[in-house]
Order: sequence, then structure tokens, then C-alpha cells
Amino acid sequence: MKIQHVTVLGLTCLVALSLGCSSSKSGSGGAASGGSDGPAPVFSLAWSEYPSWSVFGVAEEQGLIDGAEGAMGSIEEKWNVDIVLHLRDYDTCITEYGSSVADAVCITNMDIMSPSISRPAVAVLPTSTSDGADACIVVGIDNIDGLAGKETLGLEKSVSQYCFERVLEQQGKDPSNFPFRNLDPGEAARAMQLGQADIQSIMVWNPFVLDTLRKRTDSKVLFDSTSIPEEIIDMLVIGKDSLGKPGGKRFAYAALEAFYAVNELINSSETRDETLVALGAKFSQLGLEDMKTVVTQTKFYDSPEKGLGLMEDQKFQQETMPAVAEFLVSHEMAETKPTFGFNSADSQLNFDSQFLIGIRDGVDPASVE
Repeated sequence: MKIQHVTVLGLTCLVALSLGCSSSKSGSGGAASGGSDGPAPVFSLAWSEYPSWSVFGVAEEQGLIDGAEGAMGSIEEKWNVDIVLHLRDYDTCITEYGSSVADAVCITNMDIMSPSISRPAVAVLPTSTSDGADACIVVGIDNIDGLAGKETLGLEKSVSQYCFERVLEQQGKDPSNFPFRNLDPGEAARAMQLGQADIQSIMVWNPFVLDTLRKRTDSKVLFDSTSIPEEIIDMLVIGKDSLGKPGGKRFAYAALEAFYAVNELINSSETRDETLVALGAKFSQLGLEDMKTVVTQTKFYDSPEKGLGLMEDQKFQQETMPAVAEFLVSHEMAETKPTFGFNSADSQLNFDSQFLIGIRDGVDPASVE
């Protein structure tokens, strides 16, 4: 995913002073300021191309993280952890988490539920939420009633189908009257873009939304994820087993700090455009103008306060997550609902806010085991 290579190491100096401006690498046994004086423990993070997950790829370019084992960026050195980055397609990321190949994974709040049944999971960081990034695009259909009986193509048992059915339910419609047929989102988008006569409706996410609207000028968004705010959540999740290893908590803090460091660059008027170009190079080769749209439709939880706001929200806890769990079972994505909770260590999926609080309050790395 390359448009152009952007050197952003110099931008790092605009981040909090605690990050420092060093881009030096050292062996994992080098001096460290966090937790332990011994060799840095190794943890792996599987991520795929998506706006708020590609942040970790940009963090590597900045020298905050060195994604290779045995070399460390400035934040890894600070926390004395060696983070190995696995760039994979999304399905492989999920498989790596489920099989314990990866310690952590970038994943949605829906897709983590089934793996958490066999490998308990800890959601430590909400990275973003879909706010228009998932959309039903139509040709020759004027309203939702006109969509009834016509096939919509999209990825079954995914956030696409979840968004599609949730919006229909909000509009008082019965989803069973709106057939949803499984097709890879890239293929669905291409079919509509090529003008296949039988393709009138697709449910896809960015970059397929932007690309289809640009290439098929008679297409339009019938509805999108703005109708279901903060229901589709992109997250960083760590296996409970990995979090319990020596250095596991330092790994969580380091990942969060890297995420927020890049967000500071995105939010700075001096570095925003250059950082968005770097991010776009990691996400579907999108240029600056497209990325400006992308980050409005995929809203980042760009501060610990915003992340905590989601985790502590009563609607998210008592309505959204139960609805997601119900969708999981009703669409045969799992035989049973996983247990989930908030700061509930015994849950199969635990939304744990301690790391957000620690980063917000400036936790001392030396105090973290």
C-alpha cells in the first residue's frame, strides 16, 4: 500500500516531550526506562489496512515502534518491550489471534466476540468508530421502500450486514424483506462500478464507498453508519493470556502511547497533511483529499478521554454490546454468546479501562511490571 514514501521522523518532535525525538534502534537487551532492567519481552500485534489501524504502520515509520523483532523504537525503549508488527489481511489477523500466533489484534467489537469464547480477550483501546464509512450504495433506487425485494451485495456475517439490518430495523422495516447476498466487498464494488445491470445495491466500507461514488456517477448513498453512532467500533485487543505475561501491561501501554502519538500529529495543523499522506500510503493508497474525507467518516478516538467516554457510556454497555452479541448468535457466527463486561476480569471479552486511565494520568513506566 504505497503512494509515496513520506519521512515523518522529524514530526515526532511535535509529540509530547516524553516521547523524545530519537529514532534510534537498539537490541532488545538495551537499556530501558520501563519496568525491568532485563531483556525486553517480545509481543506481536497483528494489524490490517484500516484508517485507525494503519496508525501503527505510521508509528513504525516515525521510529516510535520498530516492527521487527530484536530492534526497538523510542516508545518500545521507554516501556522496555519489543513489539513485532504483523501486517496481514483482516481474516488472517483474526486467525492469528484465535490461534495465539499474535498477542494482540486490531479488530472490531463484533468480530472479536467469537474468538474470545476460546481465547479470552481484553479490549484496551477503541481506535475509531464508523460514522459514514459503511454505506449502502444504490443505483436507480430512490428510497428504502424501493430497496425491498432487491438483492444487496456485501460481506455476510460482518459489520456490513450488521449495519444494513440495524438501519432497516431503525426505519421500522423487516430485514427479511431485504435480501442480502454474500459477496466480497471489493467484488461487489467493482460489479457496480462496471455497470452490471443486475447490481442495484451494495453494502460496503471505505475505500470501496469513495471509489464507487467516484466511478459510478449515478450511484448514491441510500443510508450509512451515521444512523447507528458508536455501534461499529474498531479496537485494539490483547489476549488475556498475553496481557498476563511478564511485560504484558507495558506492551499495552506502549501500544496506546504510539497510537496517541500519531494522533497528535494528525491533529496538529503543522503536521496534519503530511501525516494523513503517510496514513493514506498505508491505507489503500489513498491521497490527501480522500484521507481528509476518510477521517471524518471513520472518527478516531484520538485521546484517552474519548476512549474512556465510549467504555463508560451506558448505552454502549447496556444496549450496543448486547445487540452485537445477539446478532452474533442469530446469524450463526457463534453457538453461544460470549460473556462480556467492563472492567470485569472474569469475562471472556473484557473492556478494561485501566490502560486508558494510566496513559491519561501519565503512568510512570518504572512502576509497571
